[in-house]
Amino acid sequence: MAELMAADPTPREHVLEFVRTLEAGGGGAAIRRFLAEDFVLLEAPHLLAPEGSTRNLDQVLAGADQSGQVVAAQKFEIRRITCEGGRVVVEADWSATVLMDLRYWDAGERIRARTSSVFEVREGLIISQDSYDCYFRDS
Repeated sequence: MAELMAADPTPREHVLEFVRTLEAGGGGAAIRRFLAEDFVLLEAPHLLAPEGSTRNLDQVLAGADQSGQVVAAQKFEIRRITCEGGRVVVEADWSATVLMDLRYWDAGERIRARTSSVFEVREGLIISQDSYDCYFRDS
């Protein structure tokens, strides 16, 4: 009898698994399998990075390794997902507990943002992510 082989994940499934891995605190080694060699992350300007940023794969993996020193208990509440071919748009409410003092938050406080990310998936790997984050400053 022929073995049943699992189908490759759709771009939507691949991106959602990536987000869940981030949510679980996955560092560089955990997220590497989702990302192409030429992966690029573009962050539009926001409260924590007023100039925005563009990072390559190595920079993203290093950042993922360091994120555990900055935040804990990340949560992504997916509000909407839109897919067209290899393009996946995820709109989510993100929150985490801050582990160190940041410009607008003290260690132990909860940080929140509304985020929209546009992912491009090619041949089963994420090749780019354009992220648009709007942080809330609770009074």
